[in-house]
Amino acid sequence: MARLFGTDGVRGVANSELTAELALDLSVAAAHILGEAGAFAGHRPLAVVGRDPRASGEFLEAAVVAGLASAGIDVVRLGVLPTPGVAFLVNELDADLGVMISASHNPMPDNGIKFFSKGGVKLDDYLEDAIEARMGETWTRPTGSAVGRIRNDLGAVEAYVAHLVGSLGEDASLQGLKIVIDCANGAASTTALEAFAAQGAQIIPIHAEPDGLNINDDCGSTHMGDLIARVRSEGADMGIALDGDADRCLAVDHEGTVVDGDHILAILAVAMKDEHRLHSDTLVATVMSNLGLINAMREHGIRVDQTKVGDRYVLESMNANGFALGGEQSGHVIIAEFANTGDGTLTGLHLAARMVATGKSLKELASIMTVLPQVIINVRGVDKLRAGIDNHVQRAVAAAARELGDTGRVLLRPSGTEPVVRVMVEAPTDEQARRIADDLAETVRTRLAL
Repeated sequence: MARLFGTDGVRGVANSELTAELALDLSVAAAHILGEAGAFAGHRPLAVVGRDPRASGEFLEAAVVAGLASAGIDVVRLGVLPTPGVAFLVNELDADLGVMISASHNPMPDNGIKFFSKGGVKLDDYLEDAIEARMGETWTRPTGSAVGRIRNDLGAVEAYVAHLVGSLGEDASLQGLKIVIDCANGAASTTALEAFAAQGAQIIPIHAEPDGLNINDDCGSTHMGDLIARVRSEGADMGIALDGDADRCLAVDHEGTVVDGDHILAILAVAMKDEHRLHSDTLVATVMSNLGLINAMREHGIRVDQTKVGDRYVLESMNANGFALGGEQSGHVIIAEFANTGDGTLTGLHLAARMVATGKSLKELASIMTVLPQVIINVRGVDKLRAGIDNHVQRAVAAAARELGDTGRVLLRPSGTEPVVRVMVEAPTDEQARRIADDLAETVRTRLAL
């Protein structure tokens, strides 16, 4: 049986795979497991719950809140707020638990539930496994005054925006920058615009009118065509693309060229090193980051610590070693001084601030690294759990690695959030990368077919 939790919580088609009943059971099980782990020792526990604007988030929020309160946990409903805003408020309100209801960049019919422990940190794998194992068990329900109480926090948006603005320092200003911001009709449709406007930027919002149905609909960080066109037509200095829950950020320079997470990490890493804020001169990235990032950081005296895919694993390395910056090519960027998770608005603010501080365009800043041609193929309709154990597949991967040597690399991994196997190849030329990736994808498709 497949594990319920993926790399970023529990996801599925809302009201089909992810039902109200499942959401309630998950929240009850989480309350019990965290309580037994000592998270609530000696006090009445408090949880905060936020969501993105998806229509299904309304009934899933009701189920999660009901489950937590029925298990004796007081609940603060934050309403629509970005994932990093929920993580921030777990810490700000000294809550014992946080829940975010969102499927991030996935299409509107999907939804998801992810948990944060005290301090706003995603749960460890062993706690998620324990929660899954506990679901459906009988339990003694509290009654009377022991049941949880529920209230709304009407100041959540203002508190989070103040935190974002404060991260740049008192003297920082984005005046003079014209910035197009694509909010993906998502959770940051209010907070991102307020934060950039508060810093003096001239903002041009697009896809910032969520109606519960249009989240990520041909917009945001996975569909950047509208943003690119608007940056060019407005003569803007840059564009910022968020996703549905605003935990990732991609950018566009004034010419309309996409600046991905690797470029953003490179820009911020050098900035933080210059300011003596990059602990141990180390950047944390994942195995999916382009080899060009590692090469560029080496030239600037910065080491790259690579982890498994998933911002939770990036954060684990950062926390374990005290590293200050980490993230993913997809745009999840964690600036440890201000956040425990990827924060697209925070990232965009600091990227824009670097432009102001250096007087350079985003295109100039992004030239810090040269991207190696990279081909990624998502192979569907296969048994992803066999990807790491099939001998024929592993021999094909090894042969491709030998062909590339030090000039490139190959990576084959099952997705943590989708039923696919990802084949990634980097090589000196597009042609070589495509040929090797196509051959490996065909091997995976043939050997691991369901």
